[in-house]
Amino acid sequence: MPVRALITFDGFRIRRVVQGAKSDAKHWNEKNERIKPPLKSEAYNYHLEYNDKIERFERKAKEIFRFFHINEIGPTKEDFLIRFDSDKSVNISNDFLVCFDEFIETGKLTKVERTIKSYVTALNVYKDFSDQLDYPLRFDTINNDFFIRFQEFCFFTKQTKNNYFSRLITTLKTFMRWAMENGYHENVTFLKFKAPEEEIEVIYLTLDELMTLYNHEFETERLRRVRDFYCFGCFTGLRFSDLKNLRPSNISENEIKLNIQKTKTIDHRIPLNEYAKAILKKYEDTIWEPLPVISSQKFNKFIKECCQIVKIDTPTSITRYIGTRRLDKTVPKYDLITSHTARKTFVTNSLMLGMKEMVVRNITGHKKEETFRRYVKIAESLKQEEMSRAWGKI
Repeated sequence: MPVRALITFDGFRIRRVVQGAKSDAKHWNEKNERIKPPLKSEAYNYHLEYNDKIERFERKAKEIFRFFHINEIGPTKEDFLIRFDSDKSVNISNDFLVCFDEFIETGKLTKVERTIKSYVTALNVYKDFSDQLDYPLRFDTINNDFFIRFQEFCFFTKQTKNNYFSRLITTLKTFMRWAMENGYHENVTFLKFKAPEEEIEVIYLTLDELMTLYNHEFETERLRRVRDFYCFGCFTGLRFSDLKNLRPSNISENEIKLNIQKTKTIDHRIPLNEYAKAILKKYEDTIWEPLPVISSQKFNKFIKECCQIVKIDTPTSITRYIGTRRLDKTVPKYDLITSHTARKTFVTNSLMLGMKEMVVRNITGHKKEETFRRYVKIAESLKQEEMSRAWGKI
C-alpha cells in the first residue's frame, strides 16, 4: 500500500501520499511510523529507500512550520501548500534581515567601500521603517503595500529627498534580486517598484576657479595637500576611490595605468597633462608619494575651506524635491564642493577646451550615456554663452 501522511495545524488538515514510498502492513512500524526491514527469509522490501522518502517528506513539512513560527506568520492551508509543493528548499535560518547582512558581507568581495556603506545606511532606514510602523520585514511582505507605506514614511517622516528615495528602492531591488537568485524567496512583486531619479545640477569649478585654486599659496600644509589631491582629480577625472588607491607603480612618465574599482575596468589608461605631472613631482620621494590621502569626511570639510579662502563663493542655487514639494536653496559655491565635483570639473572643462567627447569618455570610463550627456549639454550651453558674449555686440 502507498504511505499516506496526515498533516494538521491550527484547525486545518492535509492528506498527502508520500510519493514513491509503499509498504506491506506487516512491515509498517506504527510507533516509529517507518518501514521495518524484512526478515532474513523474506525478499528485500526497499525499506531504506522508502524511509528516506518519508524522512524528507516529514522534514520539509516541519521546516515550513518552523519558518512560519520564526517569522510569526499565522499560515493558511494555501500558504503551506505553496511552499510544500515548491521544488525549492525552505530557508528557515535566513530571514530578511539576516539575508541582508549576508548580502552586505558577500558584497565586500566585489563592491567598493562607498557602495557597501550605502548598503549599510539603507538597511538602517529599512529597520527604522519597520520599527516605527511596526511593519514586519519578510520576503513575502515586500509588496505594493510595503512600497506605499515606505514611500510615505520616507517623504513625510524622514523628509527624504526624491533622489535618495530612488537609491533606497534601487538598493532594495538589488538585494531582492540577489536573494531570489540564491533561492531565499520567489516574490517578484518588487520588480514593479518604480522611483526614478530626478536630474540635478552638475556642480563643478570653472577653468578660472580651478586655476585660482591650483595657484593659491595656502598658509598650512594641510590645506596645500588637500588642494593638490583635489586638483589632481580635476586634471585626470579619476574618482576619489581610485585616487586613494593610487600607487607609484601605477604611474609612468606620461600616463596612469590602473584597475578601476567601480567599473572593474582592467589596465585603464589616463594620460597625464602638465598640471597633473607637476603635482606628482611635488610628492615624489616623500612619505606622501604619489599623493597625500585623508578620509573622505575630512577631505570634504577641508576642500570647502580651501575654496572659501580663494573666494569661490558665487551664489549657487540648487533645487530638490521631497515627494511633490519643491525645495530651493542658494548657498556660496564653496559649500557645494566635495570630492565628487573634481571628476565633474575635469569632464566639463575638457569639453569646453575642445576635447572630443569620445576621448573624454574614454578617459573617464563613463558607462552610462545619459550621465555623460549631461556634461555635453553644459559645455554646449557655456560655448553658446561665450559666443554671444564675444560676438553679441561688435
